[in-house]
Amino acid sequence: MLRPWELALSIQRDGELPIHLQIAQSIIDEIQRGRLPPGTPLPGTRELAERLAVNRKTAVLAYDELIAQGWLRTQGRRGTFVAPELLANVGAASPHARDETPLVEASYRLYGAPWQQEAPSQPGTIEFSDGVPDSRLIPFDVLGRAYRRALIATARANRLAYGDPRGERPLREALAAMLGMERGLSADADNICVVRGSQMGIYLAARLLVRPGDHVALDALTYPRARETFRAAGAHTLSIAQDEWGMLPDDLERQCRQQRIQAVYLTPHHQFPTTVMMPVERRMRLLALAEQYGFAIVEDDYDHEFHFSHRPMFPLASVDRGGKVLYVGSLSKVLAPGLRVGYIVGSKDLIDRCAAEILLIDRQGNAVTELAVAELMHSGELKRHIRRALRVYEARRQHFAELIESALSPFASFNMPEGGLAFWLKLDPRLDIARLERDARAEGVRIKSSSRFADDGLAVHGLRLGFGNLTPEELTTGIERLRRALLKQSPL
Repeated sequence: MLRPWELALSIQRDGELPIHLQIAQSIIDEIQRGRLPPGTPLPGTRELAERLAVNRKTAVLAYDELIAQGWLRTQGRRGTFVAPELLANVGAASPHARDETPLVEASYRLYGAPWQQEAPSQPGTIEFSDGVPDSRLIPFDVLGRAYRRALIATARANRLAYGDPRGERPLREALAAMLGMERGLSADADNICVVRGSQMGIYLAARLLVRPGDHVALDALTYPRARETFRAAGAHTLSIAQDEWGMLPDDLERQCRQQRIQAVYLTPHHQFPTTVMMPVERRMRLLALAEQYGFAIVEDDYDHEFHFSHRPMFPLASVDRGGKVLYVGSLSKVLAPGLRVGYIVGSKDLIDRCAAEILLIDRQGNAVTELAVAELMHSGELKRHIRRALRVYEARRQHFAELIESALSPFASFNMPEGGLAFWLKLDPRLDIARLERDARAEGVRIKSSSRFADDGLAVHGLRLGFGNLTPEELTTGIERLRRALLKQSPL
C-alpha cells in the first residue's frame, strides 16, 4: 500500500506512560484531529518501530491496543488502516478533540480583496462563457506526441532545470515569425516574453507601467480583470466613452487635458465585451494622442485568430512608430485556456524588465509546454488546427445567430460579430438584469453578469454570450432556456 507521507509521532522516553501507550494515544489524537481520516493506511509495525527507534514488539503492542479499542482494523496482507466505521463519529464527543479551526484567522494585516468563488452549477446546466474555446477540438494525438518529444528532449539534454525567464527561445522565434508574417509586427525573439496567458501579460504591463496614484484609461465597458489588475497596482482607472466602434478619441483627449494619463488599455480587434472592431482611422488617432500626451497603450489582442468576415486587421502595434504600444497576445484561445501560453511584445528593454518581474513571481514558465507548442508552430500543425477550428466556430456562429434571431428577438438585438467567440446582445431596457440572471439559473442556464464590465459595477442592459465552447445542440438548449427566463418578466 502506497503511503506518500510519513506518520510523524512524538514520544517521551522518560515519561510515566509506557511507550506503546504513548504511541497509541498519539495515533488516537491524530485520528480525532482529522489528520488520519477513516480508511487511512498506517505504516507496518517494523517501519513504525524503525522510525521511532523502538523495539518492534512495542509497535505491535501499540497497534494491538488500538485494534482492541476499535480505532484500527487489519486487512490481512493489505496492512493496518484507520477503522472505516469511525467516519460518522470521529471527533464528535471525544474529550481529546480539538475545537479550533485547522488554521486560525490571520492576526496580521492583509491587503487585496479575497477570491470570490462562484457557486457550482447543477449538473446539466448550460454555461455561456465570455468567449472561451472548445477544448474538445484540440488535436490531442498531435499535441500528445509533441509533448512527449519535448519532454524526452529536455530531459536528455538536462534542460528541465531553470531556464530563460523570457521563455524557451524556439517558441519565441516561432512567435516572432508568426507575428511578422500574419500581423505585420517587426519583432525578433528578444522582443518577446512568453507568459502564462494574456492575464499575466496584463499584470506585467501594470507592474511595469503604473505606480500608485497614476491614471489608466479604459473603455467604459471593458475586460473586468484588466481594470482590477491596474487598480491592484495602485492606479486610478478612468472610464472613456465608447460608441459602436469602440473608444471615443475625443473623450480620451478631454481626459488627457484634465490629468496626466499613464496608460490606455484597449482591445481594438474584438472589443471586450461588445465584440466590435475599431476602424483604422480611429486607431491612428489614438496613436497620435499617445505621441501627443505621452501615454503607453496596452493592446490586448486576446483572440486575433478567430475572425470570419475578412482577413483580420493588423494590430495597433504593427503601425506603432513611436514605441508606444505594449502588445499582449495569447495562444490559450487557439489551443485551450488551461495550457496557459501567452506573450508580450515590446522593446528589448521592456522585455528584459518583464523577465526581471517573472523572476520574482514564478521564475519561468513550463519549458515542456513551450517546446511542444513551438514544434506545433514549426510543423504547421497549429495553423492546420486553427483552420479546422475556424470552420467549426464559423458554423456555430451562424447557428447561434439564427437561434437568437428566432427565439430572443422580442427581448434582444445584436450585430453579427465579425470575429471572436462571443455575441453582444443589447437587451430591452425594461428588463431587470439581476432577476434575469436568477431566472436563467433556475432554468438551467448560466450567464455572465453584465455588471462586471462597467466601472461603477451597475448592471448593463447587455449580455456577452460565448458560443465557441458549446455544440450546436448545447447552444439550442441554452437559448431555449434563456428564452423561458426572459418570458418570466413583464411587460414584454
